[in-house]
Amino acid sequence: MDFDWIFDWDVGAGPRRHGRHKKGPGRRFFRPGEVRLALLSLLKDEPAHGYELMKRLEERSGGMYRASAGTVYPVLQQLEDEGLVRIQEEDGKKIYHLTDVGREELAGHVEETERIWKRAHGWKDWGVNMGPETAEIWGSWGRLSKAAFKAAARADFSEAEKVRKILDRARAELEKL
Repeated sequence: MDFDWIFDWDVGAGPRRHGRHKKGPGRRFFRPGEVRLALLSLLKDEPAHGYELMKRLEERSGGMYRASAGTVYPVLQQLEDEGLVRIQEEDGKKIYHLTDVGREELAGHVEETERIWKRAHGWKDWGVNMGPETAEIWGSWGRLSKAAFKAAARADFSEAEKVRKILDRARAELEKL
């Protein structure tokens, strides 16, 4: 999993970004334009209604990302307006189907879509180990990470090697538990 975000840690509160507490790594799950590709990708597998798509997004991230109706439905409307999906009413529900134009759009973004689901898999790995019993660990882990990065940033090569060895010892001790 890539760690290309900046941590803003608050003691005991876990990761924060811009003052908002989040479950898991302190960044947004989707980058700009990615919800659109993710929904197209999910509809490639099979047609679905909006709530079902929200559940699939949550499942793909191991529960680390919970899509809201305020995120999903406007994007689905945009996809319909662009002719990438069509709606079919079934049992009083709007079922979204990928159109041929939608398939072409998705085919033009294969690498981007693969990156989204690769990242989702990484978040899923985080989610498996997250729960109320691990919430207290976030603050300690964040302070440790911050101290390690600060020490490594101001250190020469030999000092950076000391930081790595300290972290490796800590990891080994934790694995023994």
